[in-house]
Formats: sequence, C-alpha cells, structure tokens
Amino acid sequence: MRITWSSTSPFVRKVIVFAVETGLDARIERMPIKTSPTTPSSELSKYNPLTKLPALQTDEGTWLYDSPVICEYLDTLHAGPPMVPREGAERFEVLRLQALSDGLVEAGLLCRYESLRPPAHAWHVWTESQLGKVQRALDSLEIEARDGRHFSLARLHLGQIAVACALGWLDFRGVAGNFRENRPNLAKWYMQFSARPSMTSTVPHDE
Repeated sequence: MRITWSSTSPFVRKVIVFAVETGLDARIERMPIKTSPTTPSSELSKYNPLTKLPALQTDEGTWLYDSPVICEYLDTLHAGPPMVPREGAERFEVLRLQALSDGLVEAGLLCRYESLRPPAHAWHVWTESQLGKVQRALDSLEIEARDGRHFSLARLHLGQIAVACALGWLDFRGVAGNFRENRPNLAKWYMQFSARPSMTSTVPHDE
C-alpha cells in the first residue's frame, strides 16, 4: 500500500497513528507530497481529484480518500479488535467523535489560511466565526473527557485517535491559543495519549 504523506497534515497523521496501533504501518509506503491551498499539487490530483491529503492506494491498485474512508478500510486488514465498532450505538459514537475532531481541524485550517492573507485582505469576522467552532468543539471534548466513557485508554478506537491528532495539530500550529486552559480533563487525557509510541513517532514538523 502507498499513502500520500505530509508530516504536517493531521489527517495523514490520523491514518498513520491508526496504522501503527493496528500493526499495519510497515505495509504502507509513504509518498511525500507538498501542497497548499493556493498551490495545489498536480501529482496529488492524480490520486484524489479534490487534491486533499491523504489518499491511499490499496494492494489491488485502488485509490481511497480521505482519512475516514482509509481508516475504515485499514480496519478490515488487521486481526485485532475493530477500531471502529461494526454495528450498534458504539459504532456511531466513535464516528461522531471522529467527525467532531475532523470538523475542529477543518475550522482551524480555515483560520490558518485566513491568517496567511495580506493583512489588508484579512476577514476577521470569518476568522472569529471559525474560532468559535474550534472553541465549542474543545468544550464538548472536555465534557466527554470528564465523562470518560469514550476516552478510556483500555479500549482504543478511531475516535480517540482523531481527537489526539486534532489536539496535536492545534499545538503545532498555535491555532486557538492554549486548548488546555480551563479543560483539565481533556488536557490530562491528551498528555497520557500523546505518550503512546504511535504519537511520539508522528509528531508534526515543518518540512
């Protein structure tokens, strides 16, 4: 298998962390690709017409995208307990947690892109609107971390991986300030999860 890869993408990181946790990482070749919102990669567009990271080529040659689909596919390839429950309420709780985390990152990315505009063209109202989404998502995750049902490290699942990679990206890019402030339960959980080898081996860095 091959994956379009960038160390700075939280969505790529989610897939790689998933692969490490399920013992599939050694089977996936990383294909470094540089892309930006203003300069899309022509190479990446060959694998994903949306020109978004990541895309994964299966052993059969099919290209899959993006990260939720890839993780669901990888979940069919390992022998351990499923990282996304196959059915029932638990399945949709895990998928909901992933959606919340991915949406947090997407709003954060829009803030970052807006910050790259020339100051005279910055749209501050837009930025504040997206930051509001980030903060509300973080507040919701704090409540869930306090409740603990979906944050037990004894039962790892895709939702937790998505949360951890989203928080790691916030740290890396400095979007939304210090997410730990007034969120002690989320901060404690993230500190513990970040110590996992799958996380320490995938820390984002500028290339």
